[in-house]
Parts: sequence; C-alpha cells; structure tokens
Amino acid sequence: MTRESPPNQQKPLRSAVVTSGANRAAARSYLRAAGLGDEDFARPLIAVVNTWSSVTPCNMHLGDLAEHVRRGVREAGGVPIDFNTIVVTDGISMGTPGMKASLISREVIADSIELAVQGHQLDGVVCIVGCDKTIPAAAMALARMDLPGCVLYGGTIMAGRHAGRDISIQDVFEAIGAHGAGTLDDEGLKQVESAACPGAGACGGQFTANTMAMALSMMGLSPMGANDVPAVHPGKPAEAERCGRVAVELTRRGFNARKFITRAALRNAATAVSASGGSTNAVLHLTAIAAEAGVAFGIEDCNEACERAPVICDLKPGGQFLAHDLFAAGGTRLLAQRLMDSGRITDIATVSGRSLYEEAREAVETPHQKVVRAFSSPVIPRGSYAVIYGDIAPDGAVIKLAGHAIERFEGPARVFDSEEAAFEATQSGAITEGDVIVIRYEGPKGGPGMREMLQVTAALKGRGYQNVALITDGRFSGASYGFVIGHVSPEAASGGPIALIRDGDIITIDVPARSMNVRADLSTRSAVPPSRPAPVGAFAKYAALVASASQGAVTIPNPPPAQQRAPAQREAS
Repeated sequence: MTRESPPNQQKPLRSAVVTSGANRAAARSYLRAAGLGDEDFARPLIAVVNTWSSVTPCNMHLGDLAEHVRRGVREAGGVPIDFNTIVVTDGISMGTPGMKASLISREVIADSIELAVQGHQLDGVVCIVGCDKTIPAAAMALARMDLPGCVLYGGTIMAGRHAGRDISIQDVFEAIGAHGAGTLDDEGLKQVESAACPGAGACGGQFTANTMAMALSMMGLSPMGANDVPAVHPGKPAEAERCGRVAVELTRRGFNARKFITRAALRNAATAVSASGGSTNAVLHLTAIAAEAGVAFGIEDCNEACERAPVICDLKPGGQFLAHDLFAAGGTRLLAQRLMDSGRITDIATVSGRSLYEEAREAVETPHQKVVRAFSSPVIPRGSYAVIYGDIAPDGAVIKLAGHAIERFEGPARVFDSEEAAFEATQSGAITEGDVIVIRYEGPKGGPGMREMLQVTAALKGRGYQNVALITDGRFSGASYGFVIGHVSPEAASGGPIALIRDGDIITIDVPARSMNVRADLSTRSAVPPSRPAPVGAFAKYAALVASASQGAVTIPNPPPAQQRAPAQREAS
C-alpha cells in the first residue's frame, strides 16, 4: 500500500475529530509542522508507543526497533505517531529502595499511554516493550482504552557464557549469595557479573518478561511468533514491521483490544504460564489486565489453569534452558500446539487475523529438541504455581511450585519487617535450616510498591540452603525459585494477619490442601507497624489508591471484588 493512495476506510477514523473541518485548522497546523500533509489526515494515525531507555539491556534497542514498526505502519497505509514512556528495570533496582518504583511504574506506563493516545484521539496503537512492567502495562492500557492495537516485545537477551556453561542474571544474584557465604571470592563474582548479560534483550530465563511476552501471544494480543524472536536476531526487524502492519489492519477493520482480551484468552495465557514454568507475577498481571478490560477473571482462574497444565518446558529458573533455547526449539507455537492437542486451551481470535489454533498448527518442532516435552513426560507433574489460603492469607497467596518437589513444610517463623532486614540475616548466616522466613510490610500499600524478593531468594540458593521457606506480602522475581509464597493478602499494612505473626510461631504450609496456617491465637494480638517515613509523590498516590494483590494491585476505581476461594478451601480453613 503506498502513501499516495490511502485505503478506503471501512469505518470513520477516530482521529477525524482532530484532523477534519474548519474548526480543527489549528490542530492541523501543528500536525503540518510535525511533517503531516493533506493525504495523511485521511489515513489512520497509529501511536507507536516506545519504552526505549539507555539504562537497561531490556529496552536499549527499542529505539532502533521502532523504525521498523513505523515502516510497517506506513506500508499498510497508516501514519506513525511516536510517543515515549518510562521503564524501571528490576535488574538494577532489585534489593534497593528503587525496587519500590517497579510495580508502581506499571500503572504510570498504562496511564501515560492512555493520556497520550486519548489526548490526541489516535486511531490505533503499537506498544514496543521490554522490561517486566512495560509488557502488562501495555496490555492494561489497550484494555482500558479498548482501541485497535498490538504489543511487540523487544525480545530475550542471549545467554552469557562463563566457565563453560550458559548463564543469565539469575546466576549473578545467586553468586552474590555464594560470595556472602565465602564460597566465591571477589574475582569470581566479578567474572560472573561481567559475563551474564552479553547485550540487548530482557532477562534470559522464563522470568517475568518472557513469561508475560508468551502470555500476550497466547491471549492473541501479540502476533504469534513475534515476541519469541530474540532481541539481536536478524529476524526481529521483520516482526516489528509486521506489528506495524497489524495495527493498521486492526484499525481499518475496527477490531478493538477487548475483542481479544476475553476470559477464554486470559485462561489460555494462565495455562501457558503454568506449562512453561513461568513467573508468579503473571497472576498479578493477568488479573490486572482482566480488571482493566472488565472481564471476570481472578486468582482462582489462575489456580485452575495450573491444575490443568503440568510444567512441560525445561526452562530456568527451575530448569535447564533459556528463552532463546525455546525459540530455537519451536517457540510459543510449539507449546501452543502441545496445549491444543491435549485439549488444555480454547481456540480464540488473535491480532494476526488467524485463530490461535491456526497459529498452533503451524508449529515446527526442531528435531531432538529437549526444551518442550510431551504432557506424558512432564518436567514437573503439576503446574508451576498454586493459590493457597489460610489464617495467614484469608484472601489468598501464590506459592511457586517450579524448581522443587516439596508438598508440605512446617517450621518456626523468622519475622522481618523489611526485605533489607531479611537479606542481612540471610547473608550473616542467621537463618537456620527449617526456618520459615516471613517478610511483611512489603505489599502494594505497605512498601509501597510490592518489591520482589529475588535478593533474598537468590542469596538463600547461593548460600546453599536446602530447607527454608519464605512467605511475604511482597512478590517474587521470575528468577526466584524454591519454596516461596508471595502476594499474601490482605497485606500487613492493610491489617492482614501476617502482621500478627511473631518469631517462633509454627507455620504449616500444605500444598495439596492449598493451605497455610500458623499455630497461634492471632485474635489476642495487635500489630505494631514499623516506623517509616511517610511516602511522598507518586508513591503516596499509589499507596492511597492501590487495591490488594489478590485483585491485581490495580489503581483504577472500583476494581472487581476478590474472587472467592473454592468451597473445599473454605471448609478446610
């Protein structure tokens, strides 16, 4: 399609409110100054929203990728209109006060996309994303605005190489623990640090970025295959162009985002997360996307998806391989084919114009690949996470099941009112095998910002702990693994019972029963919140508005009520 012959529109352009009529001469004058002409005013105006930043490998290449998206928009007869928004990279902020900004940035990104697109009455959207929160934020913004559009993930980083093996950022965090234990010296730590991240791309395992990129493909909101291509792969520019063309075609056909963000699509995404051994952050993000779209989908739906789908992808953090290995093995299409053939997902529409089943049938499995197994021989004979309840978490919590085979744990509580205090105790050797570490006042409101506890979980692994559980009202990085439970709701700052636990209380966690309880009479206790400076600015706004983690930690008005637990769980508790 050439710029000289704009396609006939099947419906009036939304942008006409800005570009048409005598009363909009001033607006057109601005647009002319920005390079648009008469022919452009008759074309779809497509927002190209970029999360480019030079601070992180996850997003540092997205500025270049945007030109290929723009080319695709132009080729399809649209006009690309560029906007930028922010990124807070977890890998840099992890373990610091800056990590409080990470989840908050999800809401700010979604808000900024909404304001830029709605403020200029644009017709369609392509969101170019990289680090963790930019991916769900893009989907949330599309769901909220209900406009035509798609999401392009910048792609995974390639593996680092050290001591004859592939490594990722996960190995650096675990090396910190080994260094603290005295089993790795300064030079050894520097060697791992220097080798782990070889260039552009997001964290290399089935951590949060790759998990959510897969989830959006399985939801149909990203063109199948586009997100799988690694950041530095020569095929990535072609996928970017495809996304530009897709956005114009969706706009021309009037296919808005909520056509694709359905209950069935969300269930497909949650099922793929489980089967791939993906991040528990997906529970938080999928429920938030559902809330923005007005779809009834909650944490119990995520749990049911895990009950349907054992882990069949041998991916880090708990497995052997990285995301680029999955791409080489057959990618998300191959996993979708396995799920389709076994009846675990539903056929849905996708932004590519083809159904999910049509896309899955085109999977090409690399001979002798070892990344994606059959359901008859899974990596783990259960899903990658579960939602549990009990007197510590009446509204639910999320337990990570990938990377261990533990079904029951009982031990004394070691209580900390911040991540820093727990990390210091871990690095000093003050934690004992059999302990249940409790980190509280790190939830959405209490943090504020619901920090990830990777610094602590990786230190435990790096120091060689084999028999320690961790419970928090915060959350976990996709790179965390072990017997860890996050998203405890209600959180301590909202008066949740986790605030009443004391050192030495015996905590019992039963995975098959989906329960987590403490052997203490909490009704006789009162909470003593830690003394902290009051949050200011964006942090104060977030703390005032944010909903529970069990509701996706969204800040939109009137989020849907927390989904009720199953009757069996109500009776068990």
